[in-house]
Amino acid sequence: MTKRIKPFLCLLMLVFSIVSCDKKQVFDAYHDFDAGWHKDSVVQFELPKMSPTTKHDLFVNIRDNNDYPFQNLFLIVSLERPNREVTVDTLEYEMAFPDGKLMGEGFTDTKDNKLLYKRDMSFPLKGTYKIRIQQAIRQNGNVAGMTHLPGITSVGFRIENQD
Repeated sequence: MTKRIKPFLCLLMLVFSIVSCDKKQVFDAYHDFDAGWHKDSVVQFELPKMSPTTKHDLFVNIRDNNDYPFQNLFLIVSLERPNREVTVDTLEYEMAFPDGKLMGEGFTDTKDNKLLYKRDMSFPLKGTYKIRIQQAIRQNGNVAGMTHLPGITSVGFRIENQD
């Protein structure tokens, strides 16, 4: 029995050491979807208290799979500060190569994409900051947008310390 436990413990320690090497990470959270992303589903994250003097890079994380039918992804991202001031950005990200192969990291048909949202961001106000992310995909000739966006399995938000 101990012959089986030793290799398992070595593997567990290796995985733990790889995962714990992410020294830049301050915040990393995801919202998962069962069957794609509905246009009315706004993903919200409440950010942890941050140092007002430290600069951070902010990222939107997207997990998608081969069911994603487009080359690009359009998002509406809003940042609400503790004083209730809101900054809204409409963002476009390339998600697939011209041949249709998905961009991102991963060995299966599911890819992880770390998309830059803001660089050199500081959080000078005390209180709660909130991020809201909404998909804004439109098909040609359809002003209302896609009701259901297939192929998006998770939406996340990440904050990293700058070196």
